[in-house]
Amino acid sequence: MKNVYFIGIGGIGMSALAQYYKFKGLQVAGYDRTPSDLTFALEREGIDVHYMDRPDLLPPDKNETLVVYTPAVPADLKEMVKAREEGYLLMKRSRALGELARGQHCLAVAGTHGKTTTSTLLAHILTRSGEGCSAFLGGISRNYGTNLLMSETPAIVAEADEFDRSFLALYPEIAVITSVDPDHLDIYGDYTHVVEAFRTFASQVSGTVIAKKGTPIGPEDTPAKLLTYHYTDRTADFYPIGAAPDECGYFHFDLHTPSGIVKDFRVGIPGWVNCENSVAAAAAALCYGIPADAVREAIGSFEGVKRRLEVHVNTPRLSYIDDYAHHPAELNSAISSMRDIFPGRKLTAIFQPHLYSRTRDFAPAFAEALSKVDKLILLDIYPAREEPIPGVTSEMIFKDVTLPEKVLLKKEELMDYLSEEPLDVLATFGAGNIDRFIEPITELVNTRLGSQAATKLYNL
Repeated sequence: MKNVYFIGIGGIGMSALAQYYKFKGLQVAGYDRTPSDLTFALEREGIDVHYMDRPDLLPPDKNETLVVYTPAVPADLKEMVKAREEGYLLMKRSRALGELARGQHCLAVAGTHGKTTTSTLLAHILTRSGEGCSAFLGGISRNYGTNLLMSETPAIVAEADEFDRSFLALYPEIAVITSVDPDHLDIYGDYTHVVEAFRTFASQVSGTVIAKKGTPIGPEDTPAKLLTYHYTDRTADFYPIGAAPDECGYFHFDLHTPSGIVKDFRVGIPGWVNCENSVAAAAAALCYGIPADAVREAIGSFEGVKRRLEVHVNTPRLSYIDDYAHHPAELNSAISSMRDIFPGRKLTAIFQPHLYSRTRDFAPAFAEALSKVDKLILLDIYPAREEPIPGVTSEMIFKDVTLPEKVLLKKEELMDYLSEEPLDVLATFGAGNIDRFIEPITELVNTRLGSQAATKLYNL
């Protein structure tokens, strides 16, 4: 193949593959519906990206062209129809990643939540230790400013996505399973099939499975060695000893392993959930053979992932933090972690539900999780790949939120509302286009801080 053409090139996983093929010297181009920071970054690297459904832009020589697509793209998209009807070699993103990983040391991280931070940290450990790896990540690493790491070493770190059973294209040497919660029920139908898919994934691991204690993965599900980890359960193989946050929310702990205790860890990003993710990444790295001292140093120098408990403003008077959480379990973990980071402060949350089907399936659980903040600003549903479902709106969540302070807004109303809202700790949550508000909210918060400082100086 001389050409690789991407349909849905702006997705986080697709853009990493596009960069990889470009790095390998192939001609790369593609379509996405919406311009974004990711597509702009691809264009800066010399990759042609267009935003209209243009089947005429597929490379003319189908015998020299691989077409990679994401299952989020509609089957009736004209570019997809042409590629299918004219006999182009079509490959789902997950299969393309599986082909790249074949014959290499694949370290994969799966889970309905926690996988992006854990896989990014694992890639950072291998890179920082000098072992090196190529990594295909589901978020932008703050250490490296990218979702793709490249190395000549035969190790690949892959985020193994359960959506559309994509992770079943991978056959890892080492796999971490961070969580097995009900999600993507539009794909799986029910939780039983979610569990079945994760057990199939575990059965494809050749070396070691490191599963969070309590997930429905047992020794009978995999030919690999099964080890467990947990934040608090001391019957697990890996767990932190004496885990506690310092005054800034950064956790310190000693790590219990099957081979003994490794002392004096400090996690480079705040929150208990990142302490647990660090235990999972450390376990995988140690099983791969990375020295304990290198693992400790890398965890301390880890700067996190964009939109995963990402702190944009942090002062005693006013703070703003953003997180990708879009599932009730993720919201519970993020809110709990924020309570640790900002004890005793008023937490105002802005949440944009993601998908009509997820809202329908988990409305009571969303309401329960969001009732744990002090004030809720709830936005309309971001549809992503879905058409509206009759009767499914954000009101399904809103009506069951037990907070006295709650408001339902359209996203166009948000900034005007915030301009008049007294704030202490503000958090944005969601996997849709709520990230477009990060910059204006940060500017608003910093402007307000500047005004407060000026007022204080004047009063003095």
